Amino acid sequence: MGSILQSLSKTIHFSLAIAILLFVGLFFMNGGFDFDRIFWSWLFRYIHVVVGIMWIGLLWYFNFVQIPSMPKIPDEQKPAIGKVIAPAALFWFRWAALATVISGLILAYLNDYAHEAMTLGIGSGGGRSTAIGIGMWLGLIMAINVWFVIWPNQKRALGIVDSSPEEKAKSARTAMLFSRTNTLLSLPMLLSMVAAQNLY
Repeated sequence: MGSILQSLSKTIHFSLAIAILLFVGLFFMNGGFDFDRIFWSWLFRYIHVVVGIMWIGLLWYFNFVQIPSMPKIPDEQKPAIGKVIAPAALFWFRWAALATVISGLILAYLNDYAHEAMTLGIGSGGGRSTAIGIGMWLGLIMAINVWFVIWPNQKRALGIVDSSPEEKAKSARTAMLFSRTNTLLSLPMLLSMVAAQNLY
């Protein structure tokens, strides 16, 4: 077991194997499932939750751990964060954001609420459509911030693209402010999503 847990790749593959075995077990104990719209809806909800955890988990890592810790790190140690840890975290962060949005839109389509949600339930009685729509719009705004504001500014701030010291400082501040904006929006977004699933 130690050899599995020492490797992230092996750990994830083993976790996936357990999940598949669990699914197969549930499949046969339940007398089988139809591979219909309900199945695909479940699958994309599972994907949506998994990649959403990755996205918001990294957002909170940046805001609760990395940003507040940077002033406490000695200058000679900061390159380890800027050259190694932050670029790797930003890779998973931005792709998890995109995967969350895509899987969420597919899920909304499969469950026939994409149009009602995107129009915030206007003309369709509101309620669940309004709640899930608010969550979807907040998620879209957050993903747009990730790809079109945070990532371009982080590339300059981290020296991935050539920038002057002044541009780096300005870009670091812009990336931080938009990351904080996403943190601010994260709890209302999650509340809307959970409310749509459980209060209506």
